[in-house]
Parts: sequence; structure tokens; C-alpha cells
Amino acid sequence: MKTLHSYLLRQVGAALLMTVIVFTFVLLLGNVLREILTLLLNGQVTLWTVINAIGLLIPYVLVFALPMGMLTATLLVFGRFSADHELTAARSSGLSLIALVTPILLLSVVLSVLCAWVNMELAPRGRVAYKRLLYRVGLERPGGFLREQQYMQAGRYTIYVGKIEGTNFHDIEIHELNEADKSQSWYRASTGSVGIDPGARSVTLLLRKAYGAVWQGDNLQILSDLEETTMVITNAFKTSGPDSPEPKLSDMTFSELRVKLQQLEALNAYQSKAQGTNSSQLRAELGQLNQLRNDLTMPAKVQLHRQVAFSFACIGFTLIGIPLAIQAHRRETMAGVALSLVLVLVYYSFIILGQALETHSEAAPHLILWLPNFLFQSLGAVLLWRANKGG
Repeated sequence: MKTLHSYLLRQVGAALLMTVIVFTFVLLLGNVLREILTLLLNGQVTLWTVINAIGLLIPYVLVFALPMGMLTATLLVFGRFSADHELTAARSSGLSLIALVTPILLLSVVLSVLCAWVNMELAPRGRVAYKRLLYRVGLERPGGFLREQQYMQAGRYTIYVGKIEGTNFHDIEIHELNEADKSQSWYRASTGSVGIDPGARSVTLLLRKAYGAVWQGDNLQILSDLEETTMVITNAFKTSGPDSPEPKLSDMTFSELRVKLQQLEALNAYQSKAQGTNSSQLRAELGQLNQLRNDLTMPAKVQLHRQVAFSFACIGFTLIGIPLAIQAHRRETMAGVALSLVLVLVYYSFIILGQALETHSEAAPHLILWLPNFLFQSLGAVLLWRANKGG
């Protein structure tokens, strides 16, 4: 028995390591390639910055890679175990399927504990640190917040840059919409440069050989042959700075989400105590507090339940993966990967549905997040029991 347990653990462990590495690489490539790897190719960030970004994102992608890897490893190993008639030989020796897979089930429990730690603590902190890294890249490198041949919004300015070479820009187009006096201005320049003031969170654009127009209502002023024109974009990093008061709900740790919910409950208690007031100002403040509570309570609860519920994915995937692999009776790697992707798609559809309904408290979206766990674990337990009984 110990020999078989050791054999299965080694097989599952090796397959798990391989699949987690593959899934982690694919998920990292999707995140890093989209946001920062292109900056490396353009020479706007160093290789060390990219390595640092990858390190910060690893906990975030492990949230998804670990359950997917465990499911795929289970399907591959037990599919081969059944196809090679090793399971038949073990059963003929009087060993039950439950006894054989007990170490694998215990491994899934251990991985679920690890996933809980990653989901609730490491992944949110790593994601916040990654966003702050991108913020610093934006401060240090103009291309961190501007992209070549793309229109970018910065405050009341819309900016287009044809080519970026360090702090020098080429083929620049800027449109400014001033809501205060309903005026608009448009500038175009062949070359220019940029300066960034991190303390003031402002960007200064120096345009050379520019021309443009300024209009307000029916008044139009044509500007031409401007040797140098300076524009200062204030609060360019207002919403994404590292010194923002708190991260988004989706980037909060489990303890931070609990504190947020406690704060919202305190607002509810304060509102209940002041219901009988005759002050119109206080009633207005209560209305604002009630709206704030309604806007944040369910989304915060959804994020908190997502972190906990998603931690049990490894157990559900293992329970349903073992009997399905045995019934499929296939040793092909592609068949196991394809089946795992279908199961992952079904599981994540509930997670996506719950998060999509986070503003609809009447739908109880925080409970929807638990449905795939109950579905996979109960169905997996029944299938495993039937497979064991059939042996």
C-alpha cells in the first residue's frame, strides 16, 4: 500500500509541477505582455523591472494555476493509471479505490490551505505592489502612461504620440476640453519632450514647431508657427498613485475586506440611531451614507466570499477529476488537458456570474460563488463512491 501511495504521489506531484509551471507561464504572459513587456521591447524599462513585475504577479496567477494544475494532473495520472490496467491490478489485490486515492485527497486539502493563504493575503498584496510598480514606471518613463500610435486620456487632455524615444516625442496631437469655460483647444507638433513632477503629479509637455486652434463658442483663434508651446497636465496620476487611501475592493486582502465590511456596518448603525432626526442636513448626510453602504456592502461581501470559496477549488477538482479520469480510461495527454479545460470553464462561469451580479443583492451573488464547490464536490463524491463500488 505504501509503495502504491508513494508511486501515485510522485506521479501526481510531477504532473502538478509541470502543469502549474505551464499555466503560470501562460497567465503571466497574458498579464505582463499586455502591460509591461512591450515597454521592455521599446527600451523604456529595464529587464530587472520586468523580472520584478513577474515576481509580483506570480501569487496572483497562482490563484488560478494551482487548481487548474491539480485538476489536469489528476486527469492525466489516473487516466494513465486506468488505461495501463494498473488500477485493475491494484483492485485484484483487494485494494479499494478510496484507499488508493486517500493521499491524493489529502494533497488536495493541503493545496487548498495553500490557495487560501495565496488568495487572502499574497495575491492581493502582490497585485497592489504590481500596480504601484506600473505607477512608478509611469513617473520615470513617459512611455509608462503613453503608448505609441494610441489616443490616451489624461485629465481633460487627449494625447496622441506617433513615436516615443526616451523623453522625446514625435508626431504629437493634443486635444484639450475645458469644462469650466466650455473652451476647446487643439495642437499638433512634429516634435516635443516631456517632463514629470512626481510630487505635484503633473506632466509638462513641451511642443516644438506646433500649430493649432483655440475656440470658445463662436470665437475661433488659429495658432501657427509656434516655436515652443508648454502644456502642464495636473493630477495626471491622481487615481493610480501608490499613496491612494486604499486599494480597490478586488485588490484587498481578506482582513482588509473584513475591516471594510465592519465600517459599512458601523454606517448602518449610525443611520439607525439618527432615523428620527428633524435636521434636513443630517437627513441628506444619512442619504449619502446609505447610498455608500448600498454601493459597497455587497461588492465587498462578494470579494470576501470569492477569496474563501475559490480556495476550495483544488478539493472539488480532485474529487471530480479522479472518477472522470478512470471512466474516460485514456492515457493521452491532450484528452486530459481538454477535459480539464472544460471543467475549469464550467467552474469559473459561476465565479464570473457571481462577480457580474455583485451590485444585485437580491440575487445573493456571494452565495453563487459557492455553487461550483458544492456542485463539484458533491458530484465528485458520488462518482468516486460509484467507481469504488463498481470495483
